[in-house]
Amino acid sequence: MTARPPDVSSGVPLHRQVEDDLHRRITADEWRPGERIPAEEQLCETYRVSRITIRQAVGRLVNRGLLVRERGRGTFVRNAALTAGARHVTSFTTELAQLGLIASAKVLQVALVPADEPTALALDISEGEAVVLVHRLRTGDGKPIGLQKSYLPAEMFSGLERMEIGDRSLYGLLRTEYGAAPTEAIETFTVGVIEGPDAALLEVAPGTCGFFAERVTYSQQGAFERVISVLRGDRYRIRLALRNP
Repeated sequence: MTARPPDVSSGVPLHRQVEDDLHRRITADEWRPGERIPAEEQLCETYRVSRITIRQAVGRLVNRGLLVRERGRGTFVRNAALTAGARHVTSFTTELAQLGLIASAKVLQVALVPADEPTALALDISEGEAVVLVHRLRTGDGKPIGLQKSYLPAEMFSGLERMEIGDRSLYGLLRTEYGAAPTEAIETFTVGVIEGPDAALLEVAPGTCGFFAERVTYSQQGAFERVISVLRGDRYRIRLALRNP
């Protein structure tokens, strides 16, 4: 694949143009996961820019989780995984976009169902009370990443089960249609085995390990969503910054 040297007259910073072109080449599989990209000197020659510009561009891709530096060996394409680091209460769509991935979703089911005991406790409603179940397959750049089941109080979100959700951000829809904005969330991750229909939908072999996450999301008015997610272990990673007070 031919590199596209930056256009100095475009007004876009050179390092951003180089970053965008390297991203294009990575997502087009010019370099496969685990493969080393060209050295700085070669990239400088290819893009006709300074070493500082190349370092800025590559550094941004490292921060976005697309590349990884290995001391004494070079810079390599990271396995196509979503790396969750310092996070805010955002939608999955926004989380992927911040990492340079194109988010998409396939709606598997939208229905009114009775709240089971864990959902009722999480949402502070009565067991058996109606909730809207939104079950979706989430993808990044067209490749499966996870399955999500969102449970939302039907009384709070009347008519949601009849809306066309498609690829839309659920949080964006809730904000626009119901004025519900997430302010806080509590998320718990465990590791388990992906089996049955979930394995088929995520395109992994039955028995493959993955992340199982439960998230309760709050607005100013209280809990409004419980989400159960099953995430591919090879496409989703968690990175946390730890510091002493």
